[in-house]
Amino acid sequence: MIDRLNAVPAVLLMLAAFLAVTLIASLAGAANTGTAMTFGELAFAATLVWVLVRR
Repeated sequence: MIDRLNAVPAVLLMLAAFLAVTLIASLAGAANTGTAMTFGELAFAATLVWVLVRR
């Protein structure tokens, strides 16, 4: 069973990665918000894999 107290920082880290990369892509000149969020989604997925492998 997943310990909920340990899951909260992991979820916050994934959300922060999504938001940070989306903002960077947007400021770097992404064509639109959807394109910027695609890069954010890739960062979210990479962070998710890192969190799962680390456990």
